[in-house]
Amino acid sequence: MLAQASAKILILDLFEEEAHAIGNLIESHDVEDEFVWRLFRELDRLRGRTLDRLAGSAALGSDADHAPARQPGPHPAVDEFIVRGQRARS
Repeated sequence: MLAQASAKILILDLFEEEAHAIGNLIESHDVEDEFVWRLFRELDRLRGRTLDRLAGSAALGSDADHAPARQPGPHPAVDEFIVRGQRARS
């Protein structure tokens, strides 16, 4: 069985890889901005609940309900999701 710290890293890596995969799909399709933000807020909640179950503790982080204007390149929700995962590593 994995140690808790190793399991946490595995979970965070999985969610980050998923974010990149979804981000690549979003870049190549016409997807509404609000849908992308909602999708990544839900993934963020899922990641938090998963880590909570692993740690048996209170939720990590908070949900940010803001949606800046769409910029070319990766969707800002993808970047925000990845940053939150990286912060959770510490």
